Amino acid sequence: MTTHTTPTATPAATPPAAPPAYTVRPIGPAVLEELRAADDAGRPPVPVTDDEGGTPLRCCLRHSRPGERIALVSYAPLRRWAARTGADPAAYDEQGPVFVHAGRCPGPDARDGLPFTNSHRTVRRYSADGRILGGRLVSGPEEFVPAFEEAFADPRVALVHVRAVEYGCFLYEVRRP
Repeated sequence: MTTHTTPTATPAATPPAAPPAYTVRPIGPAVLEELRAADDAGRPPVPVTDDEGGTPLRCCLRHSRPGERIALVSYAPLRRWAARTGADPAAYDEQGPVFVHAGRCPGPDARDGLPFTNSHRTVRRYSADGRILGGRLVSGPEEFVPAFEEAFADPRVALVHVRAVEYGCFLYEVRRP
């Protein structure tokens, strides 16, 4: 889990407030072990060698390097969150393809900052009962934190997903400070 801290503008006469820290969550180690045995569609993964690199890995929130062993698995992030929280996402329960390392990896490096900000993304908001509350298109790295601030300013928002625009794939989850 990676935490990103955002500076907050405050008047000079007021002591600075603690900046919000957004918790960026990759797919967790226990879930990865399950997905490496059978994905959320019930299929065993097929590991491959990534000859070119550059594949977005949801286990460590970085791009793959040439020669790394990776697997494409079907993942249902909202379903798994709902199972832990008792929510019922109903029709919003979706699964989609994500790339992960074929074997264990150390997870994300907290020093790397917000991952996958190099392209258009959607910051999709979810309520505590698993319903979509809206979203925001972000176009560059400087737009992510304002999108998180906007999302979490709404008390109904329990979490957000950052997703790829081109394919709609889940990249990672963000929790409120």
